[in-house]
Amino acid sequence: MPDPMHFDRHADLYDRARPPYPDALWERLRALGLLSEGKRALDVGAGTGQATQALVSAGMHVTAIEPGAALAARLRERLPSVRVLQTSAEDADLPPAAFDLVTIATAVHWFDLDVVLPKLHAALASGGRLAVWRNAYGDESVPPTPFRRRMQEIVARRNAPPRPVPGESDTAQWARLLEVGGLFAVAATDEFRWTIDLDAEAVRALFTTFSDWTPEEADEAARAARDLGGTVTEHYLTPLIVLDRVA
Repeated sequence: MPDPMHFDRHADLYDRARPPYPDALWERLRALGLLSEGKRALDVGAGTGQATQALVSAGMHVTAIEPGAALAARLRERLPSVRVLQTSAEDADLPPAAFDLVTIATAVHWFDLDVVLPKLHAALASGGRLAVWRNAYGDESVPPTPFRRRMQEIVARRNAPPRPVPGESDTAQWARLLEVGGLFAVAATDEFRWTIDLDAEAVRALFTTFSDWTPEEADEAARAARDLGGTVTEHYLTPLIVLDRVA
């Protein structure tokens, strides 16, 4: 079963190996008026601060939630202006109406939404918004590349039960799930498609950070990249869901 503390045990590798979010995502958030100087932001599941950094760079006053001790330490070192709460989203003690924006980047699938969504609703000020996005490592709209077919073979051997959440590319189903309970209403959805070239060692490092991949499987992924010429082009998808806080 995937372990959410897997990332903390690989904090250094996670920091180096995870690819950035696409420029189009940040352009869209700016166009929606979400990255505004002086506003108050809460970044939930912040990791080493990839999304947090963008909020700080926009001139926002930022609080971050990160349960992993190693990840939280790196976040504090990198972004000393950020107030870091080392706790889970479910256990965080948040002041009421304290934030104008809540962001959740590649983390929402770990949360108990029945607990977390009411907590975030209470922490948002009137007119506040929730922005949820993730990097989906594989764009299902693109025909599988030889590398993707090799990855599918690895996953097919596991016979693991499906996760009890929508697929990472199922933007519409995630949007419906985030509206359950009537606390939030979808204001905008977008999907950004992009590519990245990875050599064999970058593949090994990245796949090692995935919580449901074993070290042996990550090694096999790296061998596949070497077999296919040493560098592979990955097609990724970044879905974005922006929701209004319902009064």
